[in-house]
Amino acid sequence: MKIAYASDTGRMRTDNQDYVSVFINQSGIQLAIVADGVGGQNGGDVAATMAVSHIGNQWEQARITTVDDAKQWLVNHINSENDTIVQTAQRYHTLNGMATTLVVAVIFANEMVVANIGDSRAYVIRQKQMRQLTTDHNLANELLQEGAITQDEAVTHPGRHLITRQLGVTEDSKADLFAISIQPDDYILMTTDGMPKHISDEEILQIILAAPEISQAVTQLITLTNETGGSDNVTVLIGHQESEVN
Repeated sequence: MKIAYASDTGRMRTDNQDYVSVFINQSGIQLAIVADGVGGQNGGDVAATMAVSHIGNQWEQARITTVDDAKQWLVNHINSENDTIVQTAQRYHTLNGMATTLVVAVIFANEMVVANIGDSRAYVIRQKQMRQLTTDHNLANELLQEGAITQDEAVTHPGRHLITRQLGVTEDSKADLFAISIQPDDYILMTTDGMPKHISDEEILQIILAAPEISQAVTQLITLTNETGGSDNVTVLIGHQESEVN
């Protein structure tokens, strides 16, 4: 899969606590990973960098070739990284309370395994329709799922800023995990919450489908996010399955 990505501080922040990268294992399988540090001055940027670099570096040494093995690998390494972040935060008082969101995709020729914890998102675009794959782990979404607020209310509810699951802080690091098929001309989109705060799904879809190259779509999405508010760091990763892989 062809992949492009970029990250930007945004207009309101002085530092960037997002982190994004792509890694390839010993079997040639891609792993795309996006993290958004939580904890402000308490080292959210450290937690995000740790999660991406540690999990990515371990992936480069792996020889995973099947979906089932990828699922178990993700569970094991997400749990292990959670322990590492918690222990590091306990060791250094300046990092106390640090944590990060995480969305990661293992991309095979015809399938993809996705894991997420927090409110960084993964989408799939197929036949000009965009669908969010992940569920936001925040208070507003939990209230929505319980029927306590409506979809319209969830968009502006202050609870959307309160992360209910994250990597770090506690020993419980349960990530959502699932697999989907990949078809020719599919797109995948992974992003931190900085972009959805300011751009609608319809606008995102139009930009991706209209751009001649996915790298241009990444740039345009970040630019539009900043033009329409830029209240947070913004990270965008787009993958495109250009043709059938045999």
